[in-house]
Amino acid sequence: MIENEGRLRMDMRIGIVVNPDAGLGGRLGFKGSDGRAKEAREAGAVDRAGPRMQQCISNFKELLASSLNRIGVSPTLVAWSGRMGGDWLDGFEYEQRKESPTESTAQDTSHLVQDLLEAEVDVILYAGGDGTTRDIVNALDGNETPLIGVPGGVKMHSGCFATTPKASAEVLLAFLQGDLMVAITEVMDLDEETYQKGEWKVRMYGEAWTPSSPRFMQGAKEQVERASESDTIEGLANHIGNLIDDEPELMVIWGSGGTLRRMGEHLNVELTLLGIDIQHKGTIHSDLNEQQLLQHLVGYEGPRILLLSPMGGQGFLIGRGNLQLSPDVLRAIGFESILGVATPSKLLGLSSVRIDTGDPSLDEEYQQRRFIKLLQGYRTTRVIRILES
Repeated sequence: MIENEGRLRMDMRIGIVVNPDAGLGGRLGFKGSDGRAKEAREAGAVDRAGPRMQQCISNFKELLASSLNRIGVSPTLVAWSGRMGGDWLDGFEYEQRKESPTESTAQDTSHLVQDLLEAEVDVILYAGGDGTTRDIVNALDGNETPLIGVPGGVKMHSGCFATTPKASAEVLLAFLQGDLMVAITEVMDLDEETYQKGEWKVRMYGEAWTPSSPRFMQGAKEQVERASESDTIEGLANHIGNLIDDEPELMVIWGSGGTLRRMGEHLNVELTLLGIDIQHKGTIHSDLNEQQLLQHLVGYEGPRILLLSPMGGQGFLIGRGNLQLSPDVLRAIGFESILGVATPSKLLGLSSVRIDTGDPSLDEEYQQRRFIKLLQGYRTTRVIRILES
């Protein structure tokens, strides 16, 4: 871990990078948006990364004007105009370098990062997902300019991301004021080759420098399930099986992840690894997108339960890899119908969970509840704190 190099300046330079296609496929049930932006837009997808950057910048402007800006930093934003930067800066004046292309590619991201390095930025604030992070790190090619990620993709396993757009703004101000040291974090992404074989493995692709803030930076995803927990997973599955036996009308919404998939195996239910499935009256509806989930939920007055396994190492219950669970879907399900599921190894490093629904008002509503139910074994349920963003 190293301190910010050089003397603290009031005129720090912030490079802006937006991958406008990141996150497009989330609510459609895509497992990533790489190479599928056109398909997603034709299916009705709307921008995610850009509006999340806009939310971050709006919060950042408020912070600069508040008493929290105790030393009066006055940074310069450096960006390309258009969809890869300027369109999302909420009226913030910025130093324009070039114009964004009409359609952007990974190569354009690389060119933008190289341009920002030539402009001698002190930190890069970017919006996207793990694919965007990989493109940026490849373009940095060993350069130690720190990264702060605004979570705007479908997959966000890397440790460069802040927990929410608001948290990104707070990390940025703290870094500019010299309150945070920088540290090396892992750049992670889903191993596409193993995923095609039905396995979910997150692998390390590189390293990057990022401000160190355990509260606001999410950390990298960890693989924490162990073979020795098979009995526990069977017990978790039997608990859900008993609920279904006791209430045949129960609609079970299965979240994504290896823990839940293995529970399904014990119940003879074939679940998708990265998707959202519904089990109802003996029928499995697989890999549903936002609209398909709403079709099942809206108008259904019977009992329901949403099972979610927190992401190891990060603690996210909602907002990482399950964007199909949009604010509308979550409201249709209801807070009281959400049940977290965690094995002992996950609980070892889990004192709270994080939620990023994409809707600040819904996030606040959940955080005001303070705690959420979590199943940790057969007929063994506890409550766990919801961490404030």
